[in-house]
Amino acid sequence: MNSSRGRRIPGEPVAFPMAGPFDRAATALLVIDMQKDFCAPQGYMHNLGCDLEQLERPIGPIQGVLAAARAAGLWIGHTREGYAPDLSDLQPWKKGGPANEAIGIAGPLGRALVRGEPGWDFLDALPPMPGEHVYDKSSYGAFLTTTLEADLRAAGIANLILTGVTTDCCVTSTLREGLDRGFDCMVLEDCVTAASPLRHKAALDLVRHAGGVFGTLGRSKDVIAALQD
Repeated sequence: MNSSRGRRIPGEPVAFPMAGPFDRAATALLVIDMQKDFCAPQGYMHNLGCDLEQLERPIGPIQGVLAAARAAGLWIGHTREGYAPDLSDLQPWKKGGPANEAIGIAGPLGRALVRGEPGWDFLDALPPMPGEHVYDKSSYGAFLTTTLEADLRAAGIANLILTGVTTDCCVTSTLREGLDRGFDCMVLEDCVTAASPLRHKAALDLVRHAGGVFGTLGRSKDVIAALQD
């Protein structure tokens, strides 16, 4: 079956999709930037002093959603943030401040956020499977510097389920880009995280309390239930 008996997935502030019943064939799962540099020991963010336990928190829930999505035949995409070895595609404003200045610096997992380095690659716990889509981006949002939009439209996708890191940056950047392009979007709040619990909560609350203007929030258990229905 392509649809789950006309149901919509529970969400805050609105059920998903807003436009109508949940349809597997029209829905994609995006796993955003689950890379070693963001979520692994001695990666870029860990080396900046970020709480590794906080960054690792969504790995298990994402694994559960991915397993259900694969079994249901959902369209699945994975993104990686990364830059050329000479940093020629690093935006000029990203070259200031401690966090940005660490991009390209050598560490235990190679040069931070540089394409082809060990830290830039996906976590061992969340590798893409054959046939799933991989997008390498040099932007926060997943649309601007990739073919994601064209690929989604070619596949007849209207609805996006978002997971990954970080809630306050690449996840909500992709959320806004998706909404601006007409996609119905749900962020799974137990499948996203940020380096700062305060910024993580603030990003989620912006969606939760905006009456559907910024999409909606869901939980992995409800998505899994809909995919298994």
